[in-house]
Amino acid sequence: MALSKQYLAKKCASQQKLVAKQLRKQRVKLDLSQDELAQRAGIERKTVNRIENGHFSPTLETLTRLCLVLKISPSTLFGSGRRAKK
Repeated sequence: MALSKQYLAKKCASQQKLVAKQLRKQRVKLDLSQDELAQRAGIERKTVNRIENGHFSPTLETLTRLCLVLKISPSTLFGSGRRAKK
């Protein structure tokens, strides 16, 4: 069974919101501003802002950079430990 474009778009949007929420949560937990996080990760502050606001889907490289600075695994951004909804 092939995934419909509408279903896939909905799932991707849901994951993007989760990544945004988890990224901001970890950044605040470490008491980092968006500018500090961006500088340490070697990306632009507006990129961090767009990710946190759910307006941008980061590349794997960008996610890796952010995770290294935040000292978390990528699975944390995707809500590890949560079961996928069917």
